[in-house]
Amino acid sequence: MKVSDFDYYLPPELIAQYPAPEREGSRLLVLFRNTGEILHTVFSAVPDYLAPGDVLVLNETKVFPARLIGRRADTGGRLEVVLLNEKEPGLWEALVRPGRRARPGVTLVFGDGELQAEVGERTGAGGRMLKFSDASDFWEKLFRIGEVPLPPYIKRKPEKIDQTRYQTVYARVPGSVAAPTAGLHFTPELLHKIEQKGVHLVRTLLHVGLGTFRPVRVEEVERHQMHAEYWKLEEGAASLINAARRRGSRVIAVGTTVVRVLETAAEGDYVKAGEGWTRLFIYPGYRFRIIDGLITNFHLPRSTLLMLVCAFAGRTRVLRAYQEAVARRYRFFSYGDAMLII
Repeated sequence: MKVSDFDYYLPPELIAQYPAPEREGSRLLVLFRNTGEILHTVFSAVPDYLAPGDVLVLNETKVFPARLIGRRADTGGRLEVVLLNEKEPGLWEALVRPGRRARPGVTLVFGDGELQAEVGERTGAGGRMLKFSDASDFWEKLFRIGEVPLPPYIKRKPEKIDQTRYQTVYARVPGSVAAPTAGLHFTPELLHKIEQKGVHLVRTLLHVGLGTFRPVRVEEVERHQMHAEYWKLEEGAASLINAARRRGSRVIAVGTTVVRVLETAAEGDYVKAGEGWTRLFIYPGYRFRIIDGLITNFHLPRSTLLMLVCAFAGRTRVLRAYQEAVARRYRFFSYGDAMLII
């Protein structure tokens, strides 16, 4: 398969720069997986497409202010750091720009000296390892001096609105450098309405890292290597999902991150509780074992996220739905509108 098979035309003005005024007021394109039929509605109508006994699986990762502006302690040269994942307390894999200023052994200073880190070895992904000198109150300092690392296609600096709207209402565990954006449309009231209908809400965890957003730089899809991302599925969540599988109820993933957790945890037609690092790359030809439905945003051309959605609903049908979304002026990417594949 060619990466170019997953390209489509998107007018730049359709890339959402701000969230919709209300979370659940975003538009919703409904794609029926078996027939290819498309309907247009609003996100608040999601409960209409769910049935008692269904399981809706959420990713409770929390975006942390991973972007730090720092300087070299010796020369004062300015650097930008994006923290990716914590390998052990105080030891982080990070992207550093400009990289030439971040040689091993150099000390970086952030804020008014609240945080300091020594640059370590280069990583395979082109980043650096950073060892912070005082990890005791690291998170408190990070939330005070760090910034939300908005995606590069949002052409503005982070604002106050991003502190709440670039976060799901059920976010609990800090660890993501980007939001699991399908979940941004839910409100506590909408989740309550879904539960009142007899749908089970299940939480899982995948910390969104570089792998989800790194551009595919090869021509053939199969040659792309995913960056590892941390996931966790607890016993109680696995039991609820497996009970739904046994009784024939549907398992609906909120976002591609949830899909990757459930398919990573799959053993046969059921899931097994566990945690670890996943490099699972889902593209057309993949046989899904767990999920029956997917809520997702509209993704970048040529991206691994779009490939996953095409694997689930068929490349031709998904790209036709994207064409219709463009024609109807849907809003795209992180702060954009949503899609339900059922």
